[in-house]
Amino acid sequence: MCRPRRRLAPEQRRAQLLDIGARLFAERPYEEVWIEEVAEEAGVSRGLMYHYFPTKRDFFAAIVRRSSEQLLAATEPDPQLPVTGQLAAGLDAYIAHFAEHEHGVRAVNQGALSADPGIRDIVDAQIGMQERRIVEALGLGGDAAEVSGVAVRGWLVFVRTVCLDWLDHRTVTPEQLRQLCLRTLAGALGVGEPGLGAAGTDAGRP
Repeated sequence: MCRPRRRLAPEQRRAQLLDIGARLFAERPYEEVWIEEVAEEAGVSRGLMYHYFPTKRDFFAAIVRRSSEQLLAATEPDPQLPVTGQLAAGLDAYIAHFAEHEHGVRAVNQGALSADPGIRDIVDAQIGMQERRIVEALGLGGDAAEVSGVAVRGWLVFVRTVCLDWLDHRTVTPEQLRQLCLRTLAGALGVGEPGLGAAGTDAGRP
């Protein structure tokens, strides 16, 4: 039986449903989460739930899409900062986002549908945008941009992995985690300091 319904504007209701779903998918495997229990917890009918999200997969995809959009918004670079400043600020925002939206982050990265092509496309698009931002900030062109793009893509996967591990253990501070990630990027680009042109390339060569 549904809980008494609290009147909300459509966008507020949708956000409430996504919040509940993110928490449930983070706590339990995808197969063990039911649309009906989301509706019951929100105090709405199943019909209204299906009005917003026709299928369970659509619901999960909406959680993934919202999490990706939130992460991109949180890490929007400030072009007025030097490259190192942009990277440090972006990492601080990335780590803070993981801490503040833990349920959504876990749902996206631990869901059984993470290998689903449609879900994968959402995550890949977010990673691709992050990669383009960083490569553009580095000011590289031509082969240097291509090689650095490969390094940055691998680094972004590393950052996501260590941040998920950090959520589980919290054995280092966010500042230590940021420095670890910056050093790793410097290593991936083949430079001693995150300054940050790739070693052996002519930064900015067309």
